[in-house]
Amino acid sequence: MMKKLVLVLFVGLLGLSLTAQETGAKIEFKTETVDYGQIEKGSDGIRVFEFTNTGSAPLIISKVSSSCGCTIPKKPEEPILPGKTGEIQVKYDTKRVGPIRKAITVISNADTPTKVLKIKGEIKDPTAGTK
Repeated sequence: MMKKLVLVLFVGLLGLSLTAQETGAKIEFKTETVDYGQIEKGSDGIRVFEFTNTGSAPLIISKVSSSCGCTIPKKPEEPILPGKTGEIQVKYDTKRVGPIRKAITVISNADTPTKVLKIKGEIKDPTAGTK
């Protein structure tokens, strides 16, 4: 009798945890890499990562951080409701000439709690080489 009760409880808990994972926030990015291409020094360094909450619960982005101080990400402050879209804005310091290879880490309550986004490209100095 006790074994059956334990088994029923175990199966019941297992069932609950499976359904809990299926229902919840899900974050789906339009693209996980933004390519700046070749841009001029001092040009607009703001780009946007668009995403949709494809889950069934509000999505809360708790933290967005960059691999370097030259990249400033900005997260949405409000929860993103199921089916709605949001954006993470990234501002790169375009006064730094050379290749761009940076990672932005997004932490949320989604089924994939940590996502890594990337920016790439190259900043050219139009005055370099002209004397």
